[in-house]
Amino acid sequence: KFATQADPDVLSELRKLAGEEGKQLQTLVDEALREYLERKRGTAPRKHVVQALQASLAQYDSLYRELAK
Repeated sequence: KFATQADPDVLSELRKLAGEEGKQLQTLVDEALREYLERKRGTAPRKHVVQALQASLAQYDSLYRELAK
């Protein structure tokens, strides 16, 4: 556990998003902290790599499906 303070506007947006997603505020904070740590440690996939994968899947989806058989 820890206590901290956040910008009121940021906190308001987080609460709104939590409500829209049917999640608790703590869940969103945990997700955000994990994503931040992954980004800082370099363990999260880089954006351009993910985009290249998505483009490849879009272009070669039927081929990949055939190869997977």
